[in-house]
Amino acid sequence: MIPTNNPREKERSIKKLFYKDSTWAIILLLPNILGFIMFTLWPVVASFFLSFTEWDLLQPIKFVGLKNYIDLFQDETFIKVFWNTIYFTVASVPLGIVFSLMLAIALNQGLRGIKFYRAAYFLPVISSMVAVAVIWQWIYNPEYGVLNFILSLVGIEGPSWLTSTTWAMPAVIITSIWKGVGFNMLLFLAGLQAIPEHYYEAADIDGATWFNKFWNITLPLLSPTTFFVTVMAVINSFQVFDSVYLMTQGGPARSTSVMVHYIYENAFQFFRMGYASAMSYVLFFVIAIITLIQFWRQKKDSIY
Repeated sequence: MIPTNNPREKERSIKKLFYKDSTWAIILLLPNILGFIMFTLWPVVASFFLSFTEWDLLQPIKFVGLKNYIDLFQDETFIKVFWNTIYFTVASVPLGIVFSLMLAIALNQGLRGIKFYRAAYFLPVISSMVAVAVIWQWIYNPEYGVLNFILSLVGIEGPSWLTSTTWAMPAVIITSIWKGVGFNMLLFLAGLQAIPEHYYEAADIDGATWFNKFWNITLPLLSPTTFFVTVMAVINSFQVFDSVYLMTQGGPARSTSVMVHYIYENAFQFFRMGYASAMSYVLFFVIAIITLIQFWRQKKDSIY
């Protein structure tokens, strides 16, 4: 652009540059925009329409209005898997956050070989869920699994973990926490390293104990990280599927079947696309409401 003192020339040059940059931006973003429209936006809109229909992929689509939603809340299986999902979330999220934070604090020390331990604890996050499920199925095996062997050493008879209606869900929860704890640990570790050291130095001068520093410095300054980890953990726990499908297939007696697993069954095994779409939108609204409540509580309790 040639410098000029003429205001109109300047304006035209700026507009020309703006249109040129906008054109290139649109061209470069077009593949992502098309991908979003085709593989995200269109399925979301189509599934919303399907939630008011009956369709088995073979017969013509039949509009049924709110019937799917009415049937949903009269479906005892749906109510059971909904409470299974709540159980999974209430158990896995707090435990996962506590273990992740404890692990991050332990790995935030300047010890020799600390990078190796950080990488080792993060390894399950990048491991295939299929491999993780196979390993934990062997660990939980009631006859030759290592977990029941360890329990037998202290005189405890281990249960049939994955075939027990009582212990199958705790087994899936333990596996899910083990696989995801490294990711949350990494987030907490970043948050811990962002806390200025002079806060702890001042606390040491005042004679504060380790617990006082943790309670009055670490936890308050980690609140943004804790909030993010909590929101993401809740969303992911409501969407859990792979660990359930690979380890128990929702059994025994649907004791581990969760909402996404039941949606999968209705859509791709029973071919009830409309019913599965209705369940998907119920799940969406549940997650949205819980997330909004979390944001409201964070805004109300924020120290910033």
